Amino acid sequence: MTNKKKTVNLHELKVSCQNCTLTDLCLPHGMGTEEMKKLDAIVIRQQPLQPGQHLFRPGDKSHALFAVRSGALKSYCITQDGEEQVLGFTLPGELTGMDGLSGGCYSSASMVLETSSVCELPFGKLEGLCNDLPGLQKQMLNVVGREITSDQHMLMLLGKRTAEERLASFLLSLSTRYHKRGLSATEFNLPMSRQDIGNYLGLAIETVSRLFASFQERRILSVNRRQIVILDMDSLRGMVEACVKQSMGSAM
Repeated sequence: MTNKKKTVNLHELKVSCQNCTLTDLCLPHGMGTEEMKKLDAIVIRQQPLQPGQHLFRPGDKSHALFAVRSGALKSYCITQDGEEQVLGFTLPGELTGMDGLSGGCYSSASMVLETSSVCELPFGKLEGLCNDLPGLQKQMLNVVGREITSDQHMLMLLGKRTAEERLASFLLSLSTRYHKRGLSATEFNLPMSRQDIGNYLGLAIETVSRLFASFQERRILSVNRRQIVILDMDSLRGMVEACVKQSMGSAM
C-alpha cells in the first residue's frame, strides 16, 4: 500500500483555527498559503485531554505555549503553605504557558477541567517562525500584553471590591470571553467548580454558593448546577460600574 503525504488544506486549516488564539496570530494579517503551511507545520495538535490531566506542573521544563481549541483549563500555583491558589481559567481561543517564556521552567500548573482539545506551539519553532513571518512577533507581544492586562484586572478585582462585585465581575468576564468566540454571552456552562471560583476570587465556597442563590432570587441569573443563564445583564454591569466609579472617586 502506497503511503501518501498528507497535504495541508488551507480551508480546513482556517476552520480549525478560527476559534483559537492562532486566529489573532495569523489569519487577519493576510498570510499566504505558504506562510499558513509554515505555521501549521509547527503546531502539534494533541489528542483530547481528560479532566484532571496536566499540561505542565510547577518546575517542569518549559517547552511550549498551548492554545485551547475546545474545553477549559485551570491555572494554579502552590503557595508556601502548600495550598492551591487558582490563578485563572483558560477558555477556547486562549493561550496558557506564558510563564514558561522566561526562566526555563513553568512556575504554575495547567490542569484540564473538562475534555479539551489543545494545540502545542513549541518555543523553539515558534521563535524561528516569528523571525520568518512579518507581524507574527508583534501579535505574540499583543497576546503577552493581554495576559498582563488580565493580571492587573485580577489585582483590582481582589483589591477593593465586595464579594458580590467580585462574582459579578467574574461572570461578566466569562460572558465577554465566550461572546468573542462566537458563543452565547448570556447562557453558558461553568467549567470550573464553585470551590475553584471561590479560590480565584478570594471567597469561601459558602459565600459563592450564597451569592449564586441571591442572584437567582433577584432574577439576575438562572442557575442549574453549572449552567448559567444571565437574565439581567444590566444589573451585573451596574454592580461593577458602581465599584469602578467609587474607586475613581477615592483616587481623586
